[in-house]
Amino acid sequence: MLVTGRLMLRSLRVASSSPSTPTLEEIAPNHHYPAGVAKVVLKKGKTQLFKDGSPMVYSGAVARVIGRPPPNTGDIVLVADGTEKPIGWGFYNSTSMFRVRLMQQHDEIALDPSSSLNAEKLLETRIAAAAMLRQNLGLPSAHTNAYRLVNSEGDRLSGLIVDVFGDLAVVASSAAWVQMYQHQIMDCLSRLNIIKRISWRPTVEILKEEGLDLSDLKKPDLIMPQTMVKVMENQISYLISLDGQKTGFYADQRENRCFLSTISEGSRVLDICCYTGGFALNAASGGALDVIGVDTSLPALQLAKENVSLNGLDPRRISFLRQDATEFMKAAVSRNESWDIVILDPPKLAPRKKVLKSASGMYRNLNYLAMQLTKRGGLLMTCSCSGAMTQSGLFFRILQVFRDGDTIRVLITMSLNEVSSLIVQSMCADCFRQNSKTTHTKNAVKDIDPPSGTFIQQQIYFSIIESSYLVSVGAASMAGRKITVVRQAGAACDHPIDPAYPEGEYLTNILLRVL
Repeated sequence: MLVTGRLMLRSLRVASSSPSTPTLEEIAPNHHYPAGVAKVVLKKGKTQLFKDGSPMVYSGAVARVIGRPPPNTGDIVLVADGTEKPIGWGFYNSTSMFRVRLMQQHDEIALDPSSSLNAEKLLETRIAAAAMLRQNLGLPSAHTNAYRLVNSEGDRLSGLIVDVFGDLAVVASSAAWVQMYQHQIMDCLSRLNIIKRISWRPTVEILKEEGLDLSDLKKPDLIMPQTMVKVMENQISYLISLDGQKTGFYADQRENRCFLSTISEGSRVLDICCYTGGFALNAASGGALDVIGVDTSLPALQLAKENVSLNGLDPRRISFLRQDATEFMKAAVSRNESWDIVILDPPKLAPRKKVLKSASGMYRNLNYLAMQLTKRGGLLMTCSCSGAMTQSGLFFRILQVFRDGDTIRVLITMSLNEVSSLIVQSMCADCFRQNSKTTHTKNAVKDIDPPSGTFIQQQIYFSIIESSYLVSVGAASMAGRKITVVRQAGAACDHPIDPAYPEGEYLTNILLRVL
């Protein structure tokens, strides 16, 4: 026992005598910036959020910036608490609402000291880790070679997206620092055995908000231009266009498309907003009797038709129409048409919170029509790729009935007659007691006859709705249907999400039984 104690004491002495890990403040003076590393000091009460891992330091959290001259966009800076003690480091942006994108916390230095204040080493480490994660997830495989390699905050490289299509890496840049380190990023990607070619796609609108003038940017020499790529996903082949939306292909729906193929046998399937036919092709491959895809994009539909031939599918069982989704569904409803399975995967309708109200009305109306086209007892797979919608938690409520109280604010864009119908069907006295704010509001509603009301009366109606005093009717109630949730999913597993940054969760995929 005494010997053991002596050994423990000796080991403690050895440990205490070993050199300690340097702090960020000790590393900073040795950094390559001539004037040293600037320090972004947080306001009182704002530090814990970023200590807990949130990577986006918004401008409202910043008290002051210490450094002369001030840091430029893309510079490495320290992020410090109110006592000016560093809690981490990241990339600065003098223009963006996200003033700093945190890359490494102070506590992580001991685990990865070589990456401290070293962007090149950090990129090498994080991209290699992202590739290892995908390998552990079985990507790529003999059946799938289209997947996401780097998923921004989920892989701790905020603003960087990399999708892989075969041996081609498509980089989507949405942060100033990503643009400024594009050569280093491409160098890291080119070291991966699976990558032979690289395509760089700046997200222009977002980068403008980051303060960049893209007209002056030149493409790196390593970029290999290519417009069409053939890929495979779950044994289904696709031709994708790099001139298309996003990186050219929506790998996030891979697992949901695969699931659809397992439930489509013997069914009639309608794919609304089908793009290049991802869901439609999976339904046909899964044994659907008849599949129709609808989209407004002619180039996308041309690719969809080529994908039918590419997979040897019977063109008599799968077809595509170029038509507006709403117009098609309204016409189909008027003809009393219905399908066993309906897929509704519209484009991003709520890119930002400020348009969430109007987007909620659009999602509701689209789902209202889609439910009418679903056979009773059939299935509706409805999706939202709007981060603002997914994070708000409103999507479920839009599908069914919900009461619009203090915490829920959804603008329902309806005609006067629709408002009148809403009042008659759904506005009971109990609803008014719970949601109305004043007696004046209740009296205003009681005194109006919407179909023949004056202009002022009409404005009062819409004012009440916009002020969220009324019950908002969901799509199922509007369609006179009852729904139950069969399955709820999000993006595929190669789209990891940082729990400290829930804003990274954007895709909602819900399978409903429509009765």
